[in-house]
Amino acid sequence: MNNSVGIKARTVMGLVTGWMLLSMMTTAQAATGVAPQTELVYEATVEIADTVSLGKGPLGERRIVPITGGRFVGPRLRGKVLPGGADRQLVRADGVQQLDALYEMRTHDGAILTIHNQALIHELDTKPYAFSTLIITAPDGPYGWLNRYVYAGTVERAPLQRNAVLIRVYRLK
Repeated sequence: MNNSVGIKARTVMGLVTGWMLLSMMTTAQAATGVAPQTELVYEATVEIADTVSLGKGPLGERRIVPITGGRFVGPRLRGKVLPGGADRQLVRADGVQQLDALYEMRTHDGAILTIHNQALIHELDTKPYAFSTLIITAPDGPYGWLNRYVYAGTVERAPLQRNAVLIRVYRLK
């Protein structure tokens, strides 16, 4: 009787373990080779001050562009870009601009989001190449979902504003 209970427990454990392994393999197989889809999270018009040169270094010209404000809007969030952030840039010898921006945005209901945006900008076959990766840090609560995804963005001059850039941010899914 005792042996029968042990056999049943081992059988159940074996089935559970097999199911878990099969489930993990199916998930891994589903994720392999599939191109990510994107979903717009927000579009931001980020207002900037004049570029300040920090001088040339061994890696290229260093610059800083102060962020002075702006607005953002998306399907699930909207608000203002807060002044005080900056975009630190390195213009490399090959002409590529490496951007590293850190700034905050306040949603319409008061949540503060921290945005870390790293971009590469240059000409590629006579067309501008300006893409970024972002890390968005949000407080727990209604915007906590922002902490759980990988983001890609596009960067371009804002069409009707001299000192602004237009950033579109997409969630990879």
